[in-house]
Amino acid sequence: MFDKLAAVEERYEDINLKLTDPAVISDNEKYKGYMKEYKTLTPIVEKYREYRKAKGSFEEARELLDEGGLDRDFREIVEEQYKESQADMETIGEELKILLLPRDPNDDKNVIVEIRGGAGGEEAALFANSLFRMYSMYAESQRWKVEVLNSNETELGGMKEVSFLITGEGAYSRLKFESGVHRVQRVPETETQGRIHTSTVTVAVLPEAEEVEVEINPSDLQIDVFRASGAGGQHVNKTESAIRITHLPTGTVVECQDERSQFKNKEKAMKILRSRIYEKKQKEADEKLASERKLQVGTGDRAERIRTYNYPQSRVSDHRIGLTLYKLDAILNGALDELIEALLTFEQAEKLQQQQEY
Repeated sequence: MFDKLAAVEERYEDINLKLTDPAVISDNEKYKGYMKEYKTLTPIVEKYREYRKAKGSFEEARELLDEGGLDRDFREIVEEQYKESQADMETIGEELKILLLPRDPNDDKNVIVEIRGGAGGEEAALFANSLFRMYSMYAESQRWKVEVLNSNETELGGMKEVSFLITGEGAYSRLKFESGVHRVQRVPETETQGRIHTSTVTVAVLPEAEEVEVEINPSDLQIDVFRASGAGGQHVNKTESAIRITHLPTGTVVECQDERSQFKNKEKAMKILRSRIYEKKQKEADEKLASERKLQVGTGDRAERIRTYNYPQSRVSDHRIGLTLYKLDAILNGALDELIEALLTFEQAEKLQQQQEY
């Protein structure tokens, strides 16, 4: 591990020099690439230097104790330094193991989140709207930007489906565990007898794909234009601005109708299409390695039930890691960090175990 850390530090210093090179500074793409790598390596190098400092303090104390001849008071101070430095080395060493775990190459990407009402009709659509609000509030707390790409609202204020782009540092790394089926248990407002209903909503979290990452041949696209439909709005059913794009090789279909402009709807639809195709290719690559992978928490299968929101008990349960929190209101108001941190910790533990096994 320490040979690897020394190599990382050497690379870090090398990049640091490159970032002061006028030739690199004038090349925007090259500069951005080095800055991204520099940012990734910084926490590892800083933690490695902390470890070396603790090790230096430990070795200094050990030498003094080995030499002997210390008066009682000074010996107590040195013994304390010895114990503290040893504990620091152990703690920092474990932190370094986590920092050196293979990173998901998509962690720094923006995300496209797609939410669709499932079983439960209008009640599912209302909860889909609640989840959209939850993720929007969480994004706001992280200072991320939210842009709605497409939505299909119901007359009662629910959402049959909504797709939105979240732009911000580390968006995918923190939201990638949200893909799957979210189940809600509550008494609907329309229920007169107070019976608890169970409804489901499907969430898909896709890393935003750049044009250079997914090449789409225009001849592979079938583009249809139609009139927007929905719960209301001045331009609904008046102009043929809505776009449906079908990617013929994969059968992927994307619709966008939120904008008045055909061009803007097409631009947003292409953004979603690229990300879906990118995710599909990644999933196929992951499945080839499925026999080697043992992680129970990954980017999530959108058909898997991952979480239950129980209103009567104010309870949220994540079924993948057996975590239950009685903080329903706070979570639906965007307080997702406790859930996300628990999932990240679980994933790290699984990766560490996998590394030891191989």
